[in-house]
Amino acid sequence: MDQETRALAERHFRGLGGVPGGSGAPGRVAFIQAPSAFSYADFFRGFLLPNLPCVFSSAFTAAWGSRRRWVTAAGKPDFDYLLRKYGDVVVPVANCGVREYNANPKEHMPLRDYISYWRDYIQGGYSSPRGCLYLKDWHLCSWSVNICGRKKWLLFPPGQEEALRDCHGGLPYDVTSPTLQDANLHPRHQCCSPPLEIIQEAGEMVFIPSGWHHQVHNLDDTISINHNWVNGCNLATMWHFLQQELHAVQQEISEWRDSMPDWHHHCQVIMRSCSGINFEEFYHFLKVIAERRLLILGKGAEGTAECGPGTGLGLQHAVFDIGRLAEVLASVIAHPDFQRVDTGAFSPQPEELLRRLEEAIAAAADL
Repeated sequence: MDQETRALAERHFRGLGGVPGGSGAPGRVAFIQAPSAFSYADFFRGFLLPNLPCVFSSAFTAAWGSRRRWVTAAGKPDFDYLLRKYGDVVVPVANCGVREYNANPKEHMPLRDYISYWRDYIQGGYSSPRGCLYLKDWHLCSWSVNICGRKKWLLFPPGQEEALRDCHGGLPYDVTSPTLQDANLHPRHQCCSPPLEIIQEAGEMVFIPSGWHHQVHNLDDTISINHNWVNGCNLATMWHFLQQELHAVQQEISEWRDSMPDWHHHCQVIMRSCSGINFEEFYHFLKVIAERRLLILGKGAEGTAECGPGTGLGLQHAVFDIGRLAEVLASVIAHPDFQRVDTGAFSPQPEELLRRLEEAIAAAADL
């Protein structure tokens, strides 16, 4: 990040007043063709800051080993290679034919068993007595990249998902279901604009911004690699989401508030089981990132060089991130539910970390 981009980013977030937000829906999703003609600064200015989606061509992933090794010459999954390399790995599998609340039940099985099922599913005309099993959330590493196959994405910009909710406030399991036309079940659906549609080809990479409600359909036998991300541009969005998640938990178990010892602590425990993180862990996440950015700032130009070319991290990016971290941390410290968290063993204490961040911002004013 250069100084001009940092200044643009800081003006952008000052204009938002610290509240997560983004642009409205574009008429189409931008397609980025050539890696040589597109820089990190282009991506930061054009998509991260305005919170807009884009698609990167297969040229961006042409050198990936998975695209060479996991796929046959015909562009199909190379089951034999996957069996040799990963057959004994236990993977999570969702049953798309069964709905539990607003999700699918999951089981774990060796990859070789899943591949056996997948082969039978193909030979059976894409049907199986076991239903449609989907290997999902096997944690490797990247963004949403199609190694092979094609996907259809339906995207709704932030806020549009509110018009999809049913009369009980729940989001639909399938945004293409005819039941959405029932005004009694979905009273606000007529206010919902049509989704943006993307057909993602093999090798292409889709960037889905924070807060964009989306639904995905595999159009072929598909392998994709996905990565959830957080940085200075969407850190406040993450914090806003966590506050909403805690509020939802508190609403759900509000009737036991007076009778349950340590009710607030139990809310944090339940929140973590649902969201994978609670307020305490969010603080430790902020601390780790803050210390890394402060280290870069302390090394100055030397720290910029150590980050290496093309990483997007350097002196200006560290200053930008520190500013965003300080704003979010100040909000965390002021939150009444965080004030109920036992921070006695935290090192550094939240107020001390905030002071260090604010001092770093003041010292970097002339950079």
